Amino acid sequence: MKCEVCGNEYDKAIEVIQEGQSHFFDSFECAIHELAPECAGCGCKVIGHGVQSGDEVYCCAHCAEHAGVTGLHDRV
Repeated sequence: MKCEVCGNEYDKAIEVIQEGQSHFFDSFECAIHELAPECAGCGCKVIGHGVQSGDEVYCCAHCAEHAGVTGLHDRV
């Protein structure tokens, strides 16, 4: 299969199904680059749980707080 990010042909490609659509990648790095949401605060790729307020996703409560969101915590 051909990686949809870098174009590498790889016989052990990773298939990720997101919202019913199949995607093929040669590495988790390419999958993250293509599919992971970006933090609405700092722009980094959110590859962990992150936090969410409405439709906005943040990598951490600090970024959410910096954007004016209150009441979110990284740990309870």
